[in-house]
Amino acid sequence: MSNVTLDGYIDTTPETDTGTTVRFDLIHSPDHLDPTDPDAPDQVYACTTDHPAAAELVLHQSKLGDLLRVTGTITEPDTPGTPPRLRVHTVDILDVPQLTTVSGTVLERYSNYVVVFDADRNEVPVFTTAGHWVGEAATPESIGHLIHAFENTNHP
Repeated sequence: MSNVTLDGYIDTTPETDTGTTVRFDLIHSPDHLDPTDPDAPDQVYACTTDHPAAAELVLHQSKLGDLLRVTGTITEPDTPGTPPRLRVHTVDILDVPQLTTVSGTVLERYSNYVVVFDADRNEVPVFTTAGHWVGEAATPESIGHLIHAFENTNHP
């Protein structure tokens, strides 16, 4: 097996049973998504690490939504429908979200986008992580369509 390096967002709170092995999920957005399949999902990886420096960083210095660069080896899942496993050797934190909650409002990060959920509204404002306005999704279910339309009209 060869090493791979992936950038992705930490999607689950890191956990450990023994204090030496840390588990977490990482969401990786492919650099070149198929334009004919706008709803192509990001890839989730079930990550584990027992490397002391990587375990320390993931367990005590990172938090949900942080953008990480991980290096490790990938193995296919034993059960169909479960994410591939990534045995992590090194981790670097590339970016951290600035804010996660504001007075009952929840900000959630989706790859390069931040969405604002408010229990009192159906509409969902969407911004890029750089703070550019994307638009307002009429419902949470239409967020993906709004982002796809934005990406098709605003090429990076």
